[in-house]
Amino acid sequence: MPLNPTRRGTRDLVASPQRMHAAVLAGFLPDVADRDRILWRLDNPERHRLDLYVVSPQEPSFEGLADQAGWPAQPTWRTAPYEPLLDSLEAGQQWVFRLRANPVRSMRMGDGERGRRVPISGEENRMDWLLRQGVAHGFTVPSGAHDRPNARVSEERTEQFRRRSGTGTVTLKTVTFDGLLQVTDPVALREALLSGLGPAKGYGCGLVTLARPT
Repeated sequence: MPLNPTRRGTRDLVASPQRMHAAVLAGFLPDVADRDRILWRLDNPERHRLDLYVVSPQEPSFEGLADQAGWPAQPTWRTAPYEPLLDSLEAGQQWVFRLRANPVRSMRMGDGERGRRVPISGEENRMDWLLRQGVAHGFTVPSGAHDRPNARVSEERTEQFRRRSGTGTVTLKTVTFDGLLQVTDPVALREALLSGLGPAKGYGCGLVTLARPT
């Protein structure tokens, strides 16, 4: 769904992933099953272009979002069944992918305390996180030039916004990975495409999109 970045409603949503998540969920019936499997991502491929991608178990109806942040004079959103792509996955295939993620690791602060999630810094460490995700979710990232993974961090972002309850501020550090992946386990990759990778899925992370290599 294309959003109009010049509208105030769009800017209000972009300023808070929490508000954007609520706007996306508003496009579904309240009793939709697996609401935690509704994934979304905002892409900003050009200065005056903003694209919303959503993967969900139910077809959405985004009239409210279109009124707030869309282009009134243009077609609002397009949907398509996901099954044909999911069913076409086979071991050995290569796909161009994009993933906005929140790479973190667990750090224990003291004896007996639960581990606290802390952001992973440094491109090499983040790439290691991506490769570990691949091992767990049915894909590898083939080597490219200089025997390095054929992927890169194309965007790094730090966002701060207030919790909906008003009890504090959330700081979210995300990166966007672009690259090439090779399918090793179609079943596991299928589940990753439906359920997302890593934490912060409610804040626009975790959605993997695939495209044919050209």
